Amino acid sequence: MISTSIALTTIQIVTAIIMVLGLFSLIIPGIPGLTIIWLASLVFMLLTGITWQIGIVFGFMTLFMIAGNISDNLLMGAGARKQGASWLAIGVALAAGVVGTFLLPPFGGLVAALVGLFIVEYVRLKDWQKALDSAGSMAMGCGWAVALRFAVGVLMIALWVIWAFILLK
Repeated sequence: MISTSIALTTIQIVTAIIMVLGLFSLIIPGIPGLTIIWLASLVFMLLTGITWQIGIVFGFMTLFMIAGNISDNLLMGAGARKQGASWLAIGVALAAGVVGTFLLPPFGGLVAALVGLFIVEYVRLKDWQKALDSAGSMAMGCGWAVALRFAVGVLMIALWVIWAFILLK
């Protein structure tokens, strides 16, 4: 019995460390912190077993992970669109962000997205101030996205704590 208890405690500690690292990785663009938290909970479930209650908790964690990952692009695009950026500029920013993430991690994606949006808006409007305002709004949306994903990450970890320390007892 002692070895089973020690094994469970070890699994809980390792999972908690991975989840906290995933949570703090959310401040670095391009690192999928919510997915890291979710994968840690998946491995935890595979190692400790599943009940219908745990399945429900894991299902909610899955939904939160998906929603949190999608929110990033929506909030960045919404911020730029609110300032008047064109859909073309937002699309270019998204594509530039993906390319920049691979070429210059970890912050290349964010920089490339903002520069891409600025360039398209400057060419479209011939007004550097309006183009800069649109890029600034996109950056603000990015900030809100980080805050939202961090809150979702905390919620996911809280659900796992309930699962790991209450439902498994």
